[in-house]
Amino acid sequence: MKRRTLLRWSFLAAAAPAVAQPSPFTRAIPSTGEPIPRVGLGTWITFNVGQDPPARARCAQVMEAFFDGGGRLIDSSPMYGSSQGVVGEGVHRLGARRVFAADKVWTGGDGAAQIEKSRAQWQITRFDLLQVHNLLAWEKQLPVLLQMKQRGQVRYVGITTSEGRRHAEFERIMRTQRLDFVQFTYNLVDREVEERLLPLAAERGLAVLINRPFQEGDLLRKLQRHPLPAWAPEIECGSWAQFALKFVISHPAVTCAIPATRRVEHVRENLGVARSRMPDEAMRRRMAAYVSGL
Repeated sequence: MKRRTLLRWSFLAAAAPAVAQPSPFTRAIPSTGEPIPRVGLGTWITFNVGQDPPARARCAQVMEAFFDGGGRLIDSSPMYGSSQGVVGEGVHRLGARRVFAADKVWTGGDGAAQIEKSRAQWQITRFDLLQVHNLLAWEKQLPVLLQMKQRGQVRYVGITTSEGRRHAEFERIMRTQRLDFVQFTYNLVDREVEERLLPLAAERGLAVLINRPFQEGDLLRKLQRHPLPAWAPEIECGSWAQFALKFVISHPAVTCAIPATRRVEHVRENLGVARSRMPDEAMRRRMAAYVSGL
């Protein structure tokens, strides 16, 4: 990391306690101060189980464990196959009041119609957050979302990208549009956003959702070939999953990470990470250096 960027984040980390945070488990959405848990639930691949009743029931069990553990934010998209309907079944069964519903518009056509279809699949009255997925037709769809927010049909508006795509355009939109949230990829090895997007989100007062904190499992499969560092207990990490997720959510500009899983024990472990000791900036540098040296 460049020295200027490092100094900037050292300052932010030192200033972080001054930000209103009801508990260490949550972070505040900058535009409103509303607290949300630092770990959410993604649904890409894991909830795309079609009409298979046992698989859908297992997803509902994951959602139940997620809510029981204090989780709230679930993120999905029309791009994710059957995931929206699977989430909707769980929300209907477990109670819509427990969910912070985050979805996306992903079309070059009638965005409002797609959003209404998504809302029906979720079985809720309105979304908490709507995002333009991977910037698809964002010039057309972002005004739709902003109008919906003005009418009270959605509470927050944002944009997303993944795997480092279109960062320059993403940055330009962050600088010029009225957003509440941004969502992009960040993990122990995909760290490009530390240079520009994360500092800009802090500067602009934008909430940050992090997708692919485990690289869809690829990162953990690679790390599990190696032992955890002997000093991992200093930050209460007993697994590579805890180590990797803690690195992401401890960044001072990150509001919430959304790892995807179809296993109850994994969702419980992920939520537990947010309740344990967080690394400071020096420890975060140590964590990143250890992984880069493997």
